[in-house]
Amino acid sequence: MRRCAAWSLCLLLFTGVGILAIGQDAAVMDLETASGYFQNDLISVEYSEAGRATLESIIDTLRTELGVPDDLNEGSEDAVGAFEVAAESKGVVNMLAQAYYTLANVFLEEPEDEDIYVRGKHWGLKSLRMNPGFVELERSRFDTAVAAETDVAALYWTNSNWLRVAQKNVMQSVFAGVPSRVKAIMNRLTEIAPEYANGGPYRQTGAYFSGLPAGFGRDLDAALSNLCHVVDEVTLCSECEVTLSIENANAYFENRTFFAEFYLMATDQWEEAARVLQSVLDEPVGDEYVLMNAYSQENALQLLEEVNEHL
Repeated sequence: MRRCAAWSLCLLLFTGVGILAIGQDAAVMDLETASGYFQNDLISVEYSEAGRATLESIIDTLRTELGVPDDLNEGSEDAVGAFEVAAESKGVVNMLAQAYYTLANVFLEEPEDEDIYVRGKHWGLKSLRMNPGFVELERSRFDTAVAAETDVAALYWTNSNWLRVAQKNVMQSVFAGVPSRVKAIMNRLTEIAPEYANGGPYRQTGAYFSGLPAGFGRDLDAALSNLCHVVDEVTLCSECEVTLSIENANAYFENRTFFAEFYLMATDQWEEAARVLQSVLDEPVGDEYVLMNAYSQENALQLLEEVNEHL
């Protein structure tokens, strides 16, 4: 993973059971303040050491609000599932799943990020299973429960974390039946909220089909047809007869880095990949997606290093 390799950060410590400890400089905040950082379906903090400290403080606040004890093993799906949370705190559980994903995705390097993705996945599943209807349907089939679910944030952040965990253990996940489960969630999301997180369901699905092993469901045509919903690439997308369908998608740089990484680079279209990635670097980060656009620019730089080796 390409994660802020130049930074020297020591804010994240682990105990024997893998509990997150907040750095001493992280400011204490209340729930209202923490919630204010969740904007436009994303978390808005600086892409910096200070931003990471703020995000860790947000996580600490959310865990405190839920009453999570220091000895709860968040790496255990059963332990998180058995932990009692009031029904009115479901939104806080969703925020915790999202905050863990954002911390791991943006600020952490391997191998420490995997533990955080696992926690995020478990809190996402916890949120889904706080719906009694989901639990009842899941007793028969997971995909049936997902097909009836309406909590978009719970579905999306469960899947975001789950896909990252699966990406690190591809064949193990394939044989464990994970692809059918995450695909069921993506199908539901593209049905009820394709615009969430600036086309996040399309990004997820495109990366999913690109990342599967050959012979086990990899489908670059399907990757293209999903990613074309979030990029303004009329010529390249004419092959699948899909065009940009998400409003403001161009302003969110990750749509373009996903298109470059999971389709153009996967199909050896190196010159096109270089052009798309350079377009991300040529635009200002702006004020709307401060964290993710700044992160996407660094990611674009590192992807370009690989691309340039093929030019």
